[in-house]
Amino acid sequence: MIKINETTLFSLENVMFSFALASEAASAFEGYNTLFTGIGKVNAAYELTKAIQRRRPDLIINLGSAGSAVFQKGEVICCSRFVQRDMDVRGLGYVQYETPLSGLPPVLEYGLELEGLKTGICGTGDSFEMAHLASEYTLVDMEAYALALIAKKENIPFLCLKYISDGANGDAADDWNIHVHKAAAAYSEVLQLKKNITEMI
Repeated sequence: MIKINETTLFSLENVMFSFALASEAASAFEGYNTLFTGIGKVNAAYELTKAIQRRRPDLIINLGSAGSAVFQKGEVICCSRFVQRDMDVRGLGYVQYETPLSGLPPVLEYGLELEGLKTGICGTGDSFEMAHLASEYTLVDMEAYALALIAKKENIPFLCLKYISDGANGDAADDWNIHVHKAAAAYSEVLQLKKNITEMI
């Protein structure tokens, strides 16, 4: 079971774990329902939509690495608020991060919060950010906004956990390469997957 809080539980067999890359899952998620979308919002949206059509899950859990100038490397942060950080149509009178004519606010609020974890606002964009200065979001990735939006439109519960792999600064590329493989172990511990396996046996 995946335990969100004392009253919200999901059976593992009906949970979909979504990653951008297999390296973020490593061997810790073998035997579970995993989806590897590839990098970026378009890939993420396409692959998740196809996966939902094949087998609709009771819960989507997005796991992946993220950069942050706010949180420390190695922390796991829970996100239920998302910004499309490369959406900028202010020239036509829209607010920054607002998608024109979508009816959506600049900050998308959707998702569960896992007890005991810090929360953050995820800024998603199709760029590897190495100079994070924006105050509207506290960590950056390249897929979560698209996944959260699809989950919301499909009315599927959504949990987004991000492993801070770098500082979204000039050292981000080197730090990401060093720390991304540590994400799977951190997620396994937070979600108590080893405990779940023991109980299944």
